[in-house]
Amino acid sequence: MNRNIRRYDGHTPEVPDTCFVDPSAVVIGEVKLAEHVSIWPCAVLRGDVNHIHIGEGSNVQDFAMLHVTHKRESDPAGAPLIIGRHVTIGHHVSLHGCTIGDEVLVGIGSTVLDRAVIESRVMIGAGSLVPPGKRLESGWLYMGSPVKPVRRLTESELANFEYSAQHYIRLAAKHKASLDEE
Repeated sequence: MNRNIRRYDGHTPEVPDTCFVDPSAVVIGEVKLAEHVSIWPCAVLRGDVNHIHIGEGSNVQDFAMLHVTHKRESDPAGAPLIIGRHVTIGHHVSLHGCTIGDEVLVGIGSTVLDRAVIESRVMIGAGSLVPPGKRLESGWLYMGSPVKPVRRLTESELANFEYSAQHYIRLAAKHKASLDEE
């Protein structure tokens, strides 16, 4: 039995063979990873009271915490966690019941709270706080606590979203191969 990828309340995480989940990461319950997702050391994805979906080629770095808000009579949908394609979730990031579009970078130590919506192609600077229900517009760098738009992203920064995703796909494959050699 794989103790770091755990069934909970009738839900088994969906983890394609192309994914890399570090042995020290924990993935629990109603979690669906798309192809080439990587989950790095000590990250926690807890889909116990709602679902978590992570899009193709996204990466969740070391010590990130991903959780959701439960469903209840007054709020039948609760707040699931949806992450798009080619997203980089930095080290020590906390995501809680939010929606993140495609090609987003969430900087180290940032927190994104319930029902926040991060549109595609957004960069969130390290240590930022995205309050509940806040919407971040595509094409901008946001920073601060709470976040504020700083400036439009440059062409180089926009191109880096794809580069970062591909870099982590290659790196994950090397880590996965190293584990297979043990």
